[in-house]
Amino acid sequence: MEAIGFVELLAAPAAKRRWSDEAKGRIVAETLVAGVSVNEVARRHSLKANHLSAWRTLARKGKLVVPEIAGAEFGSPVAWPEQTKTPVTRPIDLIIGSVMLRLDATTPADRVAELVLALQART
Repeated sequence: MEAIGFVELLAAPAAKRRWSDEAKGRIVAETLVAGVSVNEVARRHSLKANHLSAWRTLARKGKLVVPEIAGAEFGSPVAWPEQTKTPVTRPIDLIIGSVMLRLDATTPADRVAELVLALQART
């Protein structure tokens, strides 16, 4: 019988690693150094880049303490304006008979009613 190859037996994957908040903060701080990419830091620590990005999000939200390190560029906190739906304001077109009147959408309702009555009285 002749050997035609080999079989490599792989051990079970390593247990899930647990990182302390201190270690996470230090690793996140490394990503803040100018010219360093998240992927580069993730590879250096044998992490997935999306894991590191999640830690950066925690730090940005103030849920993870990031120590100061030489060369790190810390951005100032930004308060994002609350997203509110602004109503679409379209002009009001009053058409009575052969008269058309275009009003600004902010025209008070009582003024619109007055104009309607005045236009109806003319026709």
